[in-house]
Amino acid sequence: MTAHSLEVRRLRKEYGSAIAVNDVTLKVPGGQFLTLLGPSGSGKTTILMTIAGFSTPTAGDILLDDAIITPLPPEKRNFGMVFQGYALFPHLDVAHNVAFPLRVRGITGAEAEAKVSHALDLVQLGHLKDRLPRQLSGGQQQRVALARALVFDPAVLLLDEPLSALDKKLRADLQWELKAIHERVGTTFIYVTHDQEEALSMSDRIAILNDGQIAQLGSPTELYEAPATRFVADFLGKSNFIEGRTVRQDGSDLVYQAGGGEFRQANSTGSGGEPILVALRPEKIDVRNEPPTDGLNTIEGRLSSWNYYGTNFQLRVATDALGDVLVNQPAFKSPIEPQQDASVWLSWEPDASVVVKPD
Repeated sequence: MTAHSLEVRRLRKEYGSAIAVNDVTLKVPGGQFLTLLGPSGSGKTTILMTIAGFSTPTAGDILLDDAIITPLPPEKRNFGMVFQGYALFPHLDVAHNVAFPLRVRGITGAEAEAKVSHALDLVQLGHLKDRLPRQLSGGQQQRVALARALVFDPAVLLLDEPLSALDKKLRADLQWELKAIHERVGTTFIYVTHDQEEALSMSDRIAILNDGQIAQLGSPTELYEAPATRFVADFLGKSNFIEGRTVRQDGSDLVYQAGGGEFRQANSTGSGGEPILVALRPEKIDVRNEPPTDGLNTIEGRLSSWNYYGTNFQLRVATDALGDVLVNQPAFKSPIEPQQDASVWLSWEPDASVVVKPD
């Protein structure tokens, strides 16, 4: 199967005076799993609907394999589409639901039967081909919708929050399955979600959108470990933010001052007196009942509240130096037993944090 590339070039979409998408350019290599991630109103679904042909851009173009397809109606683009609401025909059984796109394309008989069988095998539903949608669970219905979208070998598969209607455990299971299906079929996937864990677990690359523009584009690891802005660091996972001023350069470390204390940031440079904004993930902070011996990036605090999640504690620590600090601590063999108002010491390595731009 040939994997097709897709490009969004200087895309703009206006609704009256409101700008939903503002000059977005995006290239998706053939066979890649790209996720459009962002909060409600960020423009991700508008971009997907424009790619699909259901929405006409105010400006810009959509290209498939370097050929402009912007004027083409949806049925001429040969794209598969999976929606949140399944959109199955209630009066047709599973096999006939999956076969519908083939019938529209004039593919019938043994060829159609073979394609339907292959698509249902992909989603592990061949044994349920004679059932009606109402006889299936939500997860099974979504698998049928996925098989229907893949049965005609689409150039690109577009997925609009397809797992958001499912419960948490089933959604997690289907994330594994969807990623495995993508690896098997090799089709270019463009996926829309507002769920950060979903995006991190499945994607080759993620485009984080905010106010109709791409805030940052990269691999899940790049975006999580090296967010460029406060918005990205705050939206993708959780972060503590430290506002301070640079003091001096010490080798590859930048020394900065915040809340009356001095801290180190690895692999950074800056001149003395400049403002600095540092993002620090809660799971990269160590918490102890006693002060660490090295004294680097160390502050004292008081445990003001905590939540228990089975695998970990999420601690909120009140500090004089940096205000409230959020800490994630594994529950198994935790070095502390959470107690209200207990004195604790927090520390982190100079390379645990990252300098980000203010929004």
